[in-house]
Amino acid sequence: MPKELSECVEKANNDASVHVIVLSGAGKAFCSGYDLSYYAQNKNIQAVQEMPWDPMKDYTYMKQNTEYFMSLFRSFKPTICKIHGDALAGGSDIALCCDIILMANEAHIGYMPVRVWGCPTTAMWIYRLGIEKAKRMLLTGDKITGIEAEKLGLVLKSVPQEQLNNEVEKLAQRMSTIPVNQLIMQKLMINQALENMGLRTTQMFATLFDGIARHSPEGIAFKNRSESVGWKTAVKERDGGTYDWTNDVPFDIKKEDNNQK
Repeated sequence: MPKELSECVEKANNDASVHVIVLSGAGKAFCSGYDLSYYAQNKNIQAVQEMPWDPMKDYTYMKQNTEYFMSLFRSFKPTICKIHGDALAGGSDIALCCDIILMANEAHIGYMPVRVWGCPTTAMWIYRLGIEKAKRMLLTGDKITGIEAEKLGLVLKSVPQEQLNNEVEKLAQRMSTIPVNQLIMQKLMINQALENMGLRTTQMFATLFDGIARHSPEGIAFKNRSESVGWKTAVKERDGGTYDWTNDVPFDIKKEDNNQK
């Protein structure tokens, strides 16, 4: 899917009739991220999980996906993201690469893999939120509603679900009255400011840390747990903070052992 996304962006950029690109999801969610039934629960060896681990093989694979996501950011034409449902983990990476985000009030956005087994490779949380608010999100792994995302400044606007399509259409229509070359110049100027703040270097570290997180002792414990109990249970334990990944036991079992001592 990441490659197909990039190809669609390229196609829209080459279409003279297109002024603005609107990205939306199909189905209940906007995008829930990478398929953990394949990458985490599957016991067959995957390219990103081969042992002994080759960090550069991992890096080149994930870096390519990051570049596909960033095609939205580097698109000459403006990109608007319409989040009607949950945008989680890698799905939030995609959304945050767009220029402007409009979101439904009850939809959720978050990068829960920071709790174990991941790091947001695009690093766009930092550039959209600033240091303190980015730390608030990435040091907890919480997911927040559209209303909360607007308050934090993560998205431009949050509206009731039934108003979302109209709000996106109004914004896109307004932009479409501006000549394409003028849109391109303004976007390039704004994006260059982010590039000068070290965006590419930050993404390099984030992508390296993503691989390290997945192959750390805790990351391997999460992978093994997903294989044994299923990824849905492992994710529930991770996001709920009920599992000690360092000691590889549920927190309640650890407490019982301490009480017995």
